[in-house]
Amino acid sequence: MSRIGELLVREKMLSIQQLQQAQDEAKRTGRRLGATLARLGFVRDQELTQFVARQYSLPAINLGDLDIEPAVLGLVKRDVCEKHQVIPIRRHGSTLVVAMADPSNIYAIDELKFLTQYNVEPVVASETAIEAALSRYYDKGPDLDSMIGEFDEDNVDYASTSDENVNVVDLENQAGEAPVVRLCNGILISAIKKKASDIHVEPYEKTFRVRFRIDGILQEEMRPPLKLRNAITSRLKIMASLDIAERRLPQDGRIKLKLGKGKEMDFRVSVLPTLFGEKIVMRLLDKSNLQLDMTKLGFDTKPLTDFKTAIKKPYGMVLVTGPTGSGKTTTLYSALSELNTIDRNISTAEDPVEFNLPGINQVQMHEDIGLNFASALRAFLRQDPDIIMVGEIRDFETAEIGVKAALTGHLVLSTLHTNDAPSTVSRLLNMGIEPFLVTASVNLVVAQRLSRRICAACKEPAEKHPEALAKLGMTEEQIHTAVIQHGRGCNICNNTGYKGRVALYEVMPFTDPLKELVLQGASAAEIKTEMIRGGVQSLRMAGIAKILEGVTTPEEVLRTTVED
Repeated sequence: MSRIGELLVREKMLSIQQLQQAQDEAKRTGRRLGATLARLGFVRDQELTQFVARQYSLPAINLGDLDIEPAVLGLVKRDVCEKHQVIPIRRHGSTLVVAMADPSNIYAIDELKFLTQYNVEPVVASETAIEAALSRYYDKGPDLDSMIGEFDEDNVDYASTSDENVNVVDLENQAGEAPVVRLCNGILISAIKKKASDIHVEPYEKTFRVRFRIDGILQEEMRPPLKLRNAITSRLKIMASLDIAERRLPQDGRIKLKLGKGKEMDFRVSVLPTLFGEKIVMRLLDKSNLQLDMTKLGFDTKPLTDFKTAIKKPYGMVLVTGPTGSGKTTTLYSALSELNTIDRNISTAEDPVEFNLPGINQVQMHEDIGLNFASALRAFLRQDPDIIMVGEIRDFETAEIGVKAALTGHLVLSTLHTNDAPSTVSRLLNMGIEPFLVTASVNLVVAQRLSRRICAACKEPAEKHPEALAKLGMTEEQIHTAVIQHGRGCNICNNTGYKGRVALYEVMPFTDPLKELVLQGASAAEIKTEMIRGGVQSLRMAGIAKILEGVTTPEEVLRTTVED
C-alpha cells in the first residue's frame, strides 16, 4: 500500500505529513496503511477504494451487497486471505474474481493462481470491508435451527415444573443424548464465532430462550422447545462440573472448550434457580482476544500519559471504576502486563481469575473457606510484594488493608463500582476510610465505559441535529464542524449499524487542589467541577471526542454516559 500512499500524495488527496503519520501509526499498531488512513480520517474508505480503482482501471465493489457462495470461499483458506488482504467473490469458467485492497500485489495474484489453478481477475474493495467480509463468511457459526430439528418429538418429554418429579438419572441420560450434546456445543461455538461476551440460557413459564450479548447489547439467538429445558440445563451443568441434582441453590463453574490448533476458550458459568427452572449465564473468556497493549485500548494521548505515570509510581493506589462488563479487568491486566518485569513481585487476588498471566502470582478467592480479598491481601503483605492487584474493594476491611499497603511502599491496583471517577472518593469515605488517608494513598482514578463502534462496512454521514448535539454537550464550534457518522446497517453488522466496541475513559490524577477539596469534605459534584477545570476529560467529553472522530454515534454516547 506504500505505492498507493505515494499516489495519494501526488494527487494532493494527502499531505506528506499525513502519509508519514499514517505510516508510523500503521507500524505501531500493526494495522495496514489503508485502514489506518481511514481510521485517522485522512481519507474516507469509499474515496480510497474509488481512487485505487481509477488508478488501476479496475471496477470497485461493495462487499456488503454481495452474497458469496460457500464453494467459492472454499477455494482460498482464510489465512491466505488475511495474509494478502483479499477475498474470493465469484468464479466463471476458469476465472476466479478476487476482491483486493491492493491490486498491484502481484505476489498475491501469483499465489492465488498457484493455489486455486484459476486465472485471477482482481477487483477493488476497501481493507475494512475485506476484514469485515472475512469475519462474516469465515466465522459463521453452526446452524442451530437445523440442530433443533434433529430432536425426535416422541422421545423428549415436557419438562416438569416440579423439582420433586425429576429423576437425576433420567436427566443424565437426556443430557448425554447426541442431539443435546451437539446443540449445546453449537450454542457455545456460535457464541464464539459471533464474538459474544455472554450467553444467557433462560427458562420461562411457556418459553425457553437463548440470548447472546454482542457488543454490549443482548440479542435473541434462538428459542429451543420448552421440553428441552432440563436436558440442555443438565448438559451445560455437566460440562461445567456442577451438581445436576442441586436445583435450589446458585452454583458457579467453568467450561474449557478446545478449539483445535492449541486454542482454548473458557466459559465462566453461573447457575441461578428461578421460578421456572435454572437460568444459566456463561461469560466467554478468550485469552487470544485479550488486549494488553495500552495504546490500543482507546486511551487518548493525555489520559494514557497520566495513567502510565500513576502505575509507574513506586507506591500508592490506582483505582478503576465502572459497571460490570465495562472492561475494568482488561485495563488492570494491561497495566500489570506493562509492569510485569523480572525485578518485580506481583500478586493478584481475583474472583474469578479470568486469564492466566505468566510471571504473575494469581490467587482465586474462595469465600466458603474464608479466603476473601481481605485475607488474601494480608497474606500478600507477608510475601515481600512490589505490586498488588485486588479484584474489587467491597468492604471497609479490604479498603483499609489496601490503603495501608499503599502507604507502606506498595503499588495497589483495584476496582470499585461507582458511576464516575469523583464518586470514588465518596465511596471510600462511606466505607469508613478517613479523608486524609484517601488523599495520601490514591494516585489516580479511572472511570470507563464501552460504546459500540460504527460498522466500518456501512458507515456513512448522518443527518445533523444541532439541538440534540447541543444537549449532548457539544460546543457551537464542534456542532458547526462535526461530520456525524452512523451505520446504515448491513449483513456484516447484522443490520445494527455497529460492529465492535471502543472504550471511553475518564482519568483523574489526584492533584493538590483535588486533595484539598477532599480534606474539606467537598461533594462529588464539587470534585468533578474541579476535575474538569483542571483539564481532565469526563466520560461525556470522551464520548463527544469519539463522535467527532467518526468512531461512534451520539445515540451510543447518550446511552453509556451522563451529562456533566
